Amino acid sequence: MPEIKLENLCKSYGNIEVLHGIDLEMQDAEFTVLVGPSGCGKSTTLRMIAGLETVTKGEIFIDGRPVSKLEPKERDLAMVFQDYALYPHMNVAKNMSFALRLEKRPKKEIQRKVQEVADILGLTDFLHRKPAELSGGQRQRVAMGRALTRDSSTFLFDEPLSNLDAKLRTQMRAELAMMRQRVHKNMIYVTHDQIEAMTLADRIVVMHGGVIQQQGTPEELFKFPKNKFVAGFLGTPPMNFLEATIEESNQQLYLKGQGFMLRCDERATACLRREELLKVLVGIRPCDLIYQPDAPSDSAIDIDVVVSEYIGAQSVLIGDCAGQDVMVELKSDTPIALGERLRFSIDFQAVHLFNMSNDLAIA
Repeated sequence: MPEIKLENLCKSYGNIEVLHGIDLEMQDAEFTVLVGPSGCGKSTTLRMIAGLETVTKGEIFIDGRPVSKLEPKERDLAMVFQDYALYPHMNVAKNMSFALRLEKRPKKEIQRKVQEVADILGLTDFLHRKPAELSGGQRQRVAMGRALTRDSSTFLFDEPLSNLDAKLRTQMRAELAMMRQRVHKNMIYVTHDQIEAMTLADRIVVMHGGVIQQQGTPEELFKFPKNKFVAGFLGTPPMNFLEATIEESNQQLYLKGQGFMLRCDERATACLRREELLKVLVGIRPCDLIYQPDAPSDSAIDIDVVVSEYIGAQSVLIGDCAGQDVMVELKSDTPIALGERLRFSIDFQAVHLFNMSNDLAIA
């Protein structure tokens, strides 16, 4: 499998630049997920790799070979589109074998390849059906099967699950994860759904405004976000952000905000003294707020419960802390009354601090 490298990749439409110098390397047999909000440039990047969009500046290398001037068919790539793009007059087997038949491959080879891929994707019983006779999830599997039968070195997925309902998306995520274990190929996957990114990726590339914000394993990005955008984008429910001033008493640093004052641990104290900041943005994930009525006030936050969303084993609370919204995730068997004031302890090891002038994380 080839290594794919993007070097200073730029894309402009007239005077509007939508990609600003993307540098990215994707290793052999790696499942790379490009994730970000609509308009961040992730699909444009994928389409440039596929050859469906021209490169304004920079270069795309596949195994060290520049390919930005090559036609899509010369790049040894297969792509799965958001809208399936199946031929309605052909059955599943013919849709999956279309590219092989165009290449005039031997009939026995085509049948063998279609059967192999159908077994992987659970489509064996549907090979004689037409797309209109299939569910949305089955059609998406056929679209993936058509790409897999080509035996290309790299597979590109452009938001393949976005047209499915929530239950089907969950099912298809699991099927994609299982398929990934059986098909050892390069895969580049574009989505705006951070849950898909976290559950499928070997490596996540978070994009925003045509720029890569951070890349790494799902665990690295979740635990060590480099800036406020990455911290707020990854994680459900999203991270809470609270402004705080830095105060000192008896050589001990505190973070004082509206409705709370937190005692800094040694790690945070060392970082804050080095940065010499007066104010910071405090980031706390909802799952890191622990219901503890007797917690000391300098390691806790009090909120007034405004909304309680029951979602089964967990509940998500939306509370008010001196006029600021705070979200908390806790077990749904915790007794909660709307309007009640609750205290949640904070382990400072789980707190993220951000420089308010540039939104970068304070290491």
